[in-house]
Amino acid sequence: MDPRALPPRLVIDPTLPPEISVELRSSPHLLRMARSGTRLDTQNNPALLFVLPGFLLLLWSLSRVGFLLVGGVTVGLVALFRWMALDSSYRATKRRLRLAHAHADRYILPEDLDYPCQMLLRRAQNAVETILSSRVHRAGLIDTIDNQVTLPEEIWQIAQRLRRLSSMHAEHGRIIPRELPTGMEDAFKPYTRALDTAWTSLTQRVRHLEGYAKQVLKADKVYHAHRRLEALAAKTPEYQMLLADTLRDELAHERIKELADQAAHVRKLFEESIHEARQAAGELIRTPLT
Repeated sequence: MDPRALPPRLVIDPTLPPEISVELRSSPHLLRMARSGTRLDTQNNPALLFVLPGFLLLLWSLSRVGFLLVGGVTVGLVALFRWMALDSSYRATKRRLRLAHAHADRYILPEDLDYPCQMLLRRAQNAVETILSSRVHRAGLIDTIDNQVTLPEEIWQIAQRLRRLSSMHAEHGRIIPRELPTGMEDAFKPYTRALDTAWTSLTQRVRHLEGYAKQVLKADKVYHAHRRLEALAAKTPEYQMLLADTLRDELAHERIKELADQAAHVRKLFEESIHEARQAAGELIRTPLT
């Protein structure tokens, strides 16, 4: 399946403490429960279903003798341990759900967005993933901006605005009648135009990200070729000796010069591609979200 057709991934405010972010990211189903307003009923802990029968069975067993006593104690202990395990799981779920409620405005689920906004967010996420997974990024060659900090913040800002835009789109559709009375169309146009302007601005922002990612991909390809050339450059003396041994001096000189020129050309391409990627990053900084 085309990655561009997939729904966007969960977005969490990058300024949240890491331990909270990890907890939220580990339980997306609880985030959906929190978004729908669901809360666990503390009066109906399912673990209690095992405690009382186990305890009664233990008391009954103690009133018997012999193997019944041993069997009853065993069953009671099994029930007790199971209750402890279930109760621990229940408490962990309850704690995570409480955390999801407390930070409900610090994460954005795919279903918080309408379909066009989902697809735009996915495009932004794909662009950032391309940049952060590139070889030139990992090698520290595109350090115009701190990608590890700036790009997650960029995604968060875009996602927040898309969520608000999705909500206003839905509200706009509910308020405006399908068939407007004659002469009333112009009265509604400013509101529609405001939504269109916001969408255009966000789309342009994502295109800037995609432009940056495109330049990074280009730099990655040249970087790969550059690394291969470096490996060959280490063997240049061997090639020089080979040519000198098999060709006349003047022809050998020309071939050796060709090797040097090709190496210089690839290095120039590499430096230009890195420069273009840095320029794209600079353009991203010069057009902040407002």
